[in-house]
Amino acid sequence: MSPNFRTLDLNLLRVFDEVMAERSLTRAARNLHLTQPAVSNALRRLREALGDELVQRSGQGMAPTPRARAIWPAVRESLDQLQRSLTPSEFIPGQAHTSFVLSMADATAAELMPGLVDILETEAPGVTLRVVPLTTRDPRRLLDEDRCDLAVGYFPSVLADLTARSQSDEPLPFAHQRIYDGEYVCVMRKDHPLAQQPLTLDSFCAARHMLVSFSGRAYGFIDETLASLGRRRQVVLTVNQFFTAGRVVAHSNLLTVLPRHFISVTGMADQVVLQKLPFEMAPVHVDAVWHRRTHLRGSHQWLRNAVMRAAEQSAMRKAPA
Repeated sequence: MSPNFRTLDLNLLRVFDEVMAERSLTRAARNLHLTQPAVSNALRRLREALGDELVQRSGQGMAPTPRARAIWPAVRESLDQLQRSLTPSEFIPGQAHTSFVLSMADATAAELMPGLVDILETEAPGVTLRVVPLTTRDPRRLLDEDRCDLAVGYFPSVLADLTARSQSDEPLPFAHQRIYDGEYVCVMRKDHPLAQQPLTLDSFCAARHMLVSFSGRAYGFIDETLASLGRRRQVVLTVNQFFTAGRVVAHSNLLTVLPRHFISVTGMADQVVLQKLPFEMAPVHVDAVWHRRTHLRGSHQWLRNAVMRAAEQSAMRKAPA
């Protein structure tokens, strides 16, 4: 069946786009501020117009048909172009009185917040920020439920998933941007027995460790790397803040692994020794992740740009003269 485009209700495409992005009638209805029966009715009308089922129930969600997968990229791009053309995106920071919620770990906040405060004071004195603790390595649910506007952190599995899905030309509910690159180092008190000698893999594994864990689970990406080498370490304490870890390690025999930049921005450098990890680690990328429904909003574009500029300011402050 060939649809008559002149009589096609374009609102049906908005519903189709949300259902494809969310794979759920309930979440699509919430995002569109519609009832679930209204979304179901819109899908029925689009099915009749296109002569295809489009989506079918699969477990707890909805699975798209091949026809739906084929047309979704064009629908998504067209809706984005319409929104850019018809929705004013101008955001005047100096006149704005809005609030943003950022989710990040304390180490990331220590890196970014000084610059962000400067930007707010000079450009947007009426804008307020709320920084909430990042308690997960996958912030997509937080963003989906509008519990934060922007999540900033180390999200390797999330980015791997988004990259894989984008390579199949699948429009994604989330977007991301690299903020800065970091390096993790082993941290110990100045007079620790291992402080004055090269750190070996054997001595690292034999020591007692503290782990910064958002979930409280005593196993992190360092442990994953060790496992790939057939080794393990003894984690005897977990904490949920990098600052707490720095304070504890400065007054104990525990080792911990922290971002290198964090030590300098928190004033702990004279209390601890930093040692290169005795094994190869992939680069640590700190990324911002946000929901695509905010992607074209002028206010959110300004926020993301401000976070990038804050990271650049931090890098300039630490650069050698």
